[in-house]
Amino acid sequence: MSIIALFDKKIKLFVVGRKASFNKLSSIKNDSNVIWIHAASLGEFEQGRPIIEKLKSENPTHKIVLTFFSPSGYEIRKNYKLADVVCYLPMDLKSNVRRFLQIVNPSLAIFIKYEFWPNYLHGLKERNIPTILISGIFRKNQIFFKFYGGFMRKSLKAFNHFFVQDEISKNLLKSIDIDSVTISGDTRFDRVHEILQQDNSLDFITAFKNNQYTVVAGSTWKEDEALLVNYINTTSSEGEKFIIAPHNINAKEIELLKKSIQKKVVFFSEREGKNLSEYDVFIADTIGILTKIYAAANVAYVGGGLTKNGVHNVLEPATFGVPIVIGPAYKKYKEVVDLVALNGCKVIVNQKEFSTIFTKLKSDKDYREQMGSINQNFIKEHIGATDTILKFINQKLNS
Repeated sequence: MSIIALFDKKIKLFVVGRKASFNKLSSIKNDSNVIWIHAASLGEFEQGRPIIEKLKSENPTHKIVLTFFSPSGYEIRKNYKLADVVCYLPMDLKSNVRRFLQIVNPSLAIFIKYEFWPNYLHGLKERNIPTILISGIFRKNQIFFKFYGGFMRKSLKAFNHFFVQDEISKNLLKSIDIDSVTISGDTRFDRVHEILQQDNSLDFITAFKNNQYTVVAGSTWKEDEALLVNYINTTSSEGEKFIIAPHNINAKEIELLKKSIQKKVVFFSEREGKNLSEYDVFIADTIGILTKIYAAANVAYVGGGLTKNGVHNVLEPATFGVPIVIGPAYKKYKEVVDLVALNGCKVIVNQKEFSTIFTKLKSDKDYREQMGSINQNFIKEHIGATDTILKFINQKLNS
């Protein structure tokens, strides 16, 4: 791994970051009120965020240790203020587990959605540390439900309780004799619904939009951008503006993206001193502002659905009551499957379908508003998971 790290930036972060974990953890050694929360990556963190915020509010004397497996989560949230320590989770080796649990000694461990590390789970069970999974979702093809999955099934016995997103997950767990399960839904709905309570305006986006019809393309990959650029260059109409927020911010790639567009383009990084209303396309060559950008959208295209990685987060544009268009790789995301079934989210597979749906959305305001209402109501109907989980957690902390 260390040799590979010399040639791969992400793996280097993974290796170097883990070496610093135990030093970071030393600041909470011997503290008796520690809650350990583990997220695989940024998406899982966002699912756990409503829990962290309420935990800190209701239990201010407890310290929170937040661990990540992936650099894409840690590097963005390493300065998260509500956690007392943010670090990479040391690798799942027995020696690391002993050392980690000896230092942290959590009164409660919370795993978010995925990540089942056998040695950590065994260590938690051995020490009788209450452990829960939140926003969990299980599928029949997972190893736990295979005849050869006994070792991993045994790991699940470390959990005192599972908070899952749907009945399918509950029934799958029941099939392997796990009954301490509550269908609570997905905490991300609470998170995105709360976004509506904050100020989501950005002066430079307001200036760029200039009260014009605006398409926001968020978390785009090259495959998404190829369809989008073709539409911008050949089909888009007068007064139609575009904001593109690429998934990977790479200077060379976004410069190529800019050159491929035959309309006036401005970068976020070059916005100062410009009359932004004169431009047709705004490229967000930065991170951390996509949620607020979605607030300015008339229609959203969410990227990733044309790649093997799968579509990115559709809940953020949905909470603003925005119609959504995606690619076909979405089946493993329950909320997207549901929105597609409700017709709040449209799926395209090629350029013709892309251009057709965006032309219709531009020309038919009633159609846009109908899709947007479906999406916003869907969010409202699924809030409440955080409060359900917090009741259980507070009982554990106070028992």
